[in-house]
Amino acid sequence: MPPLQVASVTAMNETPSGWYADPTARHEQRYFDGTTWTDHVSSNGVQSTDAMQRSLSDSIDRALTVDSAPNPDRIRAQVAKSDQRSGAAGAGWTGPGGLFGEPVLVVNQKAKLIEVNSQYAVFDQHGQQIAAVNQVGQSAVKKALRVLTSLDQFMTHRLDITDATGQLVLRLTRPGKVFKSTVVVSDPSDREVGRIVQENMFGKIRFGFIVDGQRIGSINAQNWRAWDFAIHDETETEIARVTKTWEGLAKTMFTTADNYVLRVHRPDLPQPLLSLVVASALSIDTALKQDSRGLG
Repeated sequence: MPPLQVASVTAMNETPSGWYADPTARHEQRYFDGTTWTDHVSSNGVQSTDAMQRSLSDSIDRALTVDSAPNPDRIRAQVAKSDQRSGAAGAGWTGPGGLFGEPVLVVNQKAKLIEVNSQYAVFDQHGQQIAAVNQVGQSAVKKALRVLTSLDQFMTHRLDITDATGQLVLRLTRPGKVFKSTVVVSDPSDREVGRIVQENMFGKIRFGFIVDGQRIGSINAQNWRAWDFAIHDETETEIARVTKTWEGLAKTMFTTADNYVLRVHRPDLPQPLLSLVVASALSIDTALKQDSRGLG
């Protein structure tokens, strides 16, 4: 993609390629390739993709979204609440930024009255959005089953994680399952990075990080509701923690939104362990759950 630049629109059939006001009004700008409008869009300086023409189910899904605008004050409040619950005392380190370079990630699910596609925004501790998580590959039949039944929990789910520029950085696939969940973590070229494998069904749920058949860490629920998790390396040393933050009475009762804070304790986590730590926080609510309010 070319660098972001702004031009005024005259007649589109006489206009060179570039960024212009989005004719759908869903974003600030949309890229025109000299012939047609593309799916590349930009809002607040952040580039992403959004199809010009949406299916009816996608339009309904967006219409049911309660709130989607990021609120930095709310993000900082979530971090503070998470610190109180976990006993954390500040980040302890600073990094280069981005999805793999922040000590704190705040994962907020878009609040919807009825959820057809799972969507999350990922922020740093200061409220700056640095990534997005979108469920992809949902057929019309699967969307209907999700709305009308709970059968979709047994089907395959896929999440694409994109950075602030809209580039794919990770792909999470949870194959169809009956009892235990497995999440396959892949890079943008669909090469497997590792797996997050459910190890038990009763009591406090535990998942192992598996790479080339070797267990290199784990994510461990701290209570039976599976809302707080300690993440360990292969020596059983805690290297990160995921804490659920309460989304408020109205959202809890009337929407599907869940919010989590990931705090990484060390700046030197090696790959692929770091990718599995981040992936586990981004997939807890959708890819690892059997149902909408409990892990099992």
